[in-house]
Amino acid sequence: MPVTPQQLIQRKQQGRSIVVLTAWDYAIGQILDQAGVEIILVGDSLAMVALGYETTLPVTLDEMLHHAKAVRRGVKNALLVVDLPFLSYQESPQQALQSAGRMLKEAGAQAVKLEGGYPAIAETVSRLVQAGIPVMGHVGLTPQSVRQLGFKQQGKSPASGERILAEAIALEQAGAFAIVIEHVPSDLALQITQKLTIPTIGIGAGVHCDGQVLVTSDLLGLSTWKPPFAKSYLNLHDLIIKAVQNFSEEVRSHQFPEP
Repeated sequence: MPVTPQQLIQRKQQGRSIVVLTAWDYAIGQILDQAGVEIILVGDSLAMVALGYETTLPVTLDEMLHHAKAVRRGVKNALLVVDLPFLSYQESPQQALQSAGRMLKEAGAQAVKLEGGYPAIAETVSRLVQAGIPVMGHVGLTPQSVRQLGFKQQGKSPASGERILAEAIALEQAGAFAIVIEHVPSDLALQITQKLTIPTIGIGAGVHCDGQVLVTSDLLGLSTWKPPFAKSYLNLHDLIIKAVQNFSEEVRSHQFPEP
C-alpha cells in the first residue's frame, strides 16, 4: 500500500523507524521502491552525484523536474518527495507555490522539501500546506546555504541550538509533516525529536531521530567523496571499474563476443 504522510506520523507514534534514500533516475527509483524504503527523495544532491556540480546550488527547477519524472515512473509504493532547488522558493510564497505546484502536476511528486526554518520559510510552508501541498522541512546544515554556512556541523552553541529548535517548531506549526535534521549534535536532534509530534529524519544527527536518510550514491560507494557521517554498504565504484576492465580485456583479446 502506498505510503502517506499520515502513515509516517503514525510510525513515529508507534516507535517504528522511517527509511529514506535518494534517487535520481528510473532505475534507482525502482530498485529503492522494491527494497521497501518508506520515502524516496529526489534530492538536489543529484546536482553533485548525477550532474557533476560541486554544490547543489546550480541545479535548476527544470532539471529537478526532469529527474523527478524519471524516478516517478519507477516508484509505486514509497512516498515520493522532491527538493525545491536554490532560488525556486525563497523569493516569495507565490514563487514557492508555483514551483511546488509544478512538481506535483508535472512530475507526480507527492510532497516537496524546503530548506530552512526562519520566519519567511515557515510562512512559505504554511502557504503551500494551505494549498494542499505536503511539505517536508529541513533544518541544521542546509546545503543550499553552503556559501554562508559551509559544510560544518551546526547547532553546537546554545544559541544556535535554540535557533534550530525554534525553526523546527515553527515548521511543524506551519504544517510540515516531517523534518530533516542534518549534521547537528545528537543531543540537539534528540531534543527536537522529543519536542515535535511529526517525524524527524536524521542525517549526521545521531541515533535519536525517527528515521534516517542517506544519499544513495554514498550508500552504494559510487561517490568519490562522502561526508564523514555517511556510510557505504558496497563499493560499487570499484566493482564497476573492474567489470568494465574485464569487458575491455575480452574485447581486445577477441574473447567477446563468443562464437
